[in-house]
Amino acid sequence: MAAAWPSGPSAPEAATARLLGVLWFVSVTTGPWGAVATSAGGEESPKCEDLKVGQYICKDPKINDATQEPVNCTNYTAHVSCFPAPNITCKDSSGNETHFTGNEVGFFKPISCRNVNGYSYKVAVALSLFLGWLGADRFYLGYPALGRETVTREVKGFTESRGFPLFCDILVVIIFVLWIGKLSRD
Repeated sequence: MAAAWPSGPSAPEAATARLLGVLWFVSVTTGPWGAVATSAGGEESPKCEDLKVGQYICKDPKINDATQEPVNCTNYTAHVSCFPAPNITCKDSSGNETHFTGNEVGFFKPISCRNVNGYSYKVAVALSLFLGWLGADRFYLGYPALGRETVTREVKGFTESRGFPLFCDILVVIIFVLWIGKLSRD
């Protein structure tokens, strides 16, 4: 004959379940989400910049097609507008406590970016690889003194050594192109 299962939870299991239920209720009503979502009871609202992930959403930055970096990139930082979730109350950038509906900008989040000054990275690399011995990349990036120095050094080396440095530069480019071709076939 098989033993019958108990019909209800035993006393220790019931006490544990009640304790977990009380702890869950306390954590939900007084935890960080409850304190931010309802700033009742005289609690001070946090700054909007200090909201937790999920309590705000940030727009994607506007990207410049030529440089592939954010449009407003200065000092290696760009700012994107962030919107607190509906029914969130926090202090905006001017220190005013605001109750957000989800459509207002609450703060601007800084993101990292590269300063590129409007020059295309791909064009600069291509000029450096194929015409670097003439200083074309330096002229393109706005460094004419370095470009002239490179041209002068190459011309002087060409006349003094009967073209050996130029031959070496061309040989390096040919070897590089052949190496890339071999890698692409493998």
